[in-house]
Amino acid sequence: MKKRYCVIGLGSFGFHVAATLYADGHEVMAIDTDRDRIQAVRDHSSFALLADAANKAFLDGQGVREMDAVVVSTGERSHLSTLITLYLKELGVRRILVKAISEDHGRILEKIGATDIIYPEKDMARRIAHSLSSPNVLEFIPLAEDYSLSETAAPRSFIGKTLIDLDLRNKHGVTVIAIKDMLTDQFIVAPSPTYLIKDSDVLILIGKTVAIDRLLA
Repeated sequence: MKKRYCVIGLGSFGFHVAATLYADGHEVMAIDTDRDRIQAVRDHSSFALLADAANKAFLDGQGVREMDAVVVSTGERSHLSTLITLYLKELGVRRILVKAISEDHGRILEKIGATDIIYPEKDMARRIAHSLSSPNVLEFIPLAEDYSLSETAAPRSFIGKTLIDLDLRNKHGVTVIAIKDMLTDQFIVAPSPTYLIKDSDVLILIGKTVAIDRLLA
């Protein structure tokens, strides 16, 4: 389903967010004050605007109220991202994702209305660390504080057992929310407790990060 997004700030992070959303078939408005960045993103966005987004009237005029989400990535200029976030909140934007430069900055952004705080270096570091410490883990996605979604190849100790045999929810506080068979491409959402784990299965787990780490250690 095609959605509408706005990306404000087109450094490396903002550029790649805009380009990826556009490549996925969505409508993307890209905004920056740097002419070279706007030139670079023209072929990777629906609209590329050379403008200062720290202007409430300007943002309103671009229809941000109707956007599915707005991503704010203004680099080290924390005051700028804070002001833009405040304006977006006052305009009633449904989802506001903001790149924070520090934990303190993130707390401020959250208090004034950001719905998602992004720490690119921290999040990437956690993914790399988990891939090193848990080689079976294919993907690791931090969710709300202390919780994660993890995609992992079925551990050897799981193979030949049913979900009810493993009893992961009661024993570890981890839930298998879906299973994909890599041989058949079958994708099962909310698998039956009697599902028998095979060596070709990939499990999608959700639970506290600490619990998933212990389970897959």
